[in-house]
Amino acid sequence: MGRLEGKKVFVVGTSKGLGYAIAYFSSIEGAEVIINSRNEKKLKEICENIRNCKYFVGDVSTPQKAEEVINKAGDFTDLVITVGGYVEDKIDDLKGLDEMLTNHIKVPLYVVKSSLSRLRKGSTIVLISAIRGIYTPLPFQLSYSIAKAGIAKAVETLASELIDQGIRVVGIAPSVIDGEFVPGRDWKKMRKLGDFKAPPEDFAKVVVWLLTDEAEWINGVVIPVDGGARLRT
Repeated sequence: MGRLEGKKVFVVGTSKGLGYAIAYFSSIEGAEVIINSRNEKKLKEICENIRNCKYFVGDVSTPQKAEEVINKAGDFTDLVITVGGYVEDKIDDLKGLDEMLTNHIKVPLYVVKSSLSRLRKGSTIVLISAIRGIYTPLPFQLSYSIAKAGIAKAVETLASELIDQGIRVVGIAPSVIDGEFVPGRDWKKMRKLGDFKAPPEDFAKVVVWLLTDEAEWINGVVIPVDGGARLRT
């Protein structure tokens, strides 16, 4: 029996990297899986490789659109938001500020707000920060690192707000997610401890564990998932 039997996991902003891997491993653990993005072709390809999978196409970039996607999805027990994006900038241009704040702070909050009518005692919300959001940032990642720091604080704040409802809010802070997910491969041969880049499987496995009962006493924290690479920089 899988560790997620009886759960229905909704992965919002599913990519062919982290989101795909989370959906795949959640299914292996017995969960029903719902995936979402704006690209129907991608979603269909992903669902073809995952049992108990369905998908809903939709944009979640505004409160109204997020509400529409949540209504399409129907009932689910757990929520993982993997909406991404990366722009490099500095204070002299700030070209990524609006996009990074929207993708990494506004959109997750819109989705969480719209999902609260579905989530119940025992539900888990997982948000994605970044190592550069909780440890030393790089000088050309101003908007990105600020946004990722913001979503890390949102994990803590939302967990405090939802604790009396029995809903956990947790997060991970990945280093660099390297490439797309490929089911069945031996991904552990693709990296070594301390590498700053790692395949999506290494990060997805931690997310799936956070959804299980084994992690039910972890709440309001963002876990660094980088193989220790932050210790070298």
